[in-house]
Amino acid sequence: MEFSALVAALQDPGLYPERPEKVDLMQTHVSAIFLTGKHVYKVKKPVDFGFLDFTTLEKRKFYCQQEVELNRRLCPEIYLGVVEIRSHRGQIFLGEGPGEIIEYAVLMKQLPQDCMMDRYLARGAITPALLHKIAVKIADFHSHAATNSEIASFGKIDTIRKNVEENFAQTEKYAGLSLSAESFGEIKESTHRFMQKQLPLFEQRIAGGKIRDCHGDLHLQHICLTDEILIFDCIEFNQRFRYSDVVADLAFLLMDLDFHGYPLLSADLASGYLNISHDWPLFLLLDFYKSYRAYVRGKVTSFCLDDPDISPAEKDSALKQARRYFHLAHHYSRRLNRPALLITCGLVGTGKTTIDRTLSEVLGWNLLSSDIFRKELAHLSPGEHRYEKFHQGIYSPDFSRRTYQALFERAGNILPAGNSVIIDASFKKKMDRQEALTLAKQAGAGFLLIECQSDEGEIQKRLASRATDENEPSNGRWEIFADQKEDFERVEGMSPDLHLPLKTHGSIEEGLEAIFQHLLKRAGRELLSQFDGVKE
Repeated sequence: MEFSALVAALQDPGLYPERPEKVDLMQTHVSAIFLTGKHVYKVKKPVDFGFLDFTTLEKRKFYCQQEVELNRRLCPEIYLGVVEIRSHRGQIFLGEGPGEIIEYAVLMKQLPQDCMMDRYLARGAITPALLHKIAVKIADFHSHAATNSEIASFGKIDTIRKNVEENFAQTEKYAGLSLSAESFGEIKESTHRFMQKQLPLFEQRIAGGKIRDCHGDLHLQHICLTDEILIFDCIEFNQRFRYSDVVADLAFLLMDLDFHGYPLLSADLASGYLNISHDWPLFLLLDFYKSYRAYVRGKVTSFCLDDPDISPAEKDSALKQARRYFHLAHHYSRRLNRPALLITCGLVGTGKTTIDRTLSEVLGWNLLSSDIFRKELAHLSPGEHRYEKFHQGIYSPDFSRRTYQALFERAGNILPAGNSVIIDASFKKKMDRQEALTLAKQAGAGFLLIECQSDEGEIQKRLASRATDENEPSNGRWEIFADQKEDFERVEGMSPDLHLPLKTHGSIEEGLEAIFQHLLKRAGRELLSQFDGVKE
């Protein structure tokens, strides 16, 4: 039977056991979908697009079974099974019975369209609690998703580079049409440079078990917000699109939120995922994979421009949409290789060094310690203590100035190469904080001042503990706290985007959560300003 005849036959309500009043038909380029009000019957088209092949009945049966099995990972109550479609004496039947099996259909419960995430967004109904539930669902899925040596191989840089190069090869003809030639070149160059520079990071993701059997098509229209979070319609037809770093999976949804004009919700979702997973290095790859996802959408939408069956009006709409996706990809790509200068300030014992060391460890950023630089200038070993009176000896204003100048000189050599720097110092003087900001601007680097704050009782306990640590280079002690407090110049007049007051009395994880939330929110506000808050 011709597929068109089968589609016509399956629109007869009398075929279905639930006896619907009518059957609605939806079609995609790979499926015909029949909706009865209670159930969905999804039939795969006999097509071959290279990346998928449904040309034989056996293949369609296999991929129907795969679709059910894989999607039951996230919503087992929705995917009910695979139904046989039979032909007997010129009649079509669903399910077991007489006749020849001519097709298969995935059987699902029909989900309420008003509960899809894109509809929730349009109504302004996405709450922080709902975003948290979505983050929990995705993080839990990723933590339990399968991984093995075969799956992990899809995280190798050669595989990632192949996917990226395929995109550029397939879109070169659209340069000057749906994206400018300049944007095409800049995205390509930035992407190549990032992959080369971050090769150790990609390898760490493999070693850390972050390459998983993911969803592969995680966007707004595949999330249904009922009492449970239902995520459906994963990629079943090509492992290459599903086996990936978990951040590539998450980035699709984050990019989709950005595209529709909700970058602050995107930031909240990313922050929630990080808070649950504690996969802090994921932060370094977000822009890379968001750019990749936006570029793929721009590419696929551009394909419509070549379709002779699409009307001029539809092509015009596709062109505008493709340009928006490519614009978004370009925005992300501009941030890929931009270094950052992060400094901490605060009184002795407020947790600056703990924050700095942890950030340096999880992000791989260069850490410059004022305690170590100060002792190098004084020809002392890092572990050698010199308990000077306040503003005396190696802690005199002149010696401190030399220390900061040495820190800035070293950072000034690191940042232009695209490498990020954390400076661990008290930065108690406005002049030093301003000089650090100027250095970042001159190097074209991002900047953040984290002001560590804690109550005095906690500070006293920390300093007492520090005094017994032979490997601690700091000479900070309770005896100088009052003098330092008096000498500290308040942080004033700095943009909230560049200044994060951080309470450090909690766990280090709570501190990291606050820092990454700040950075993600700042990136979201930047995107809002770039796109002028325009929603689709």
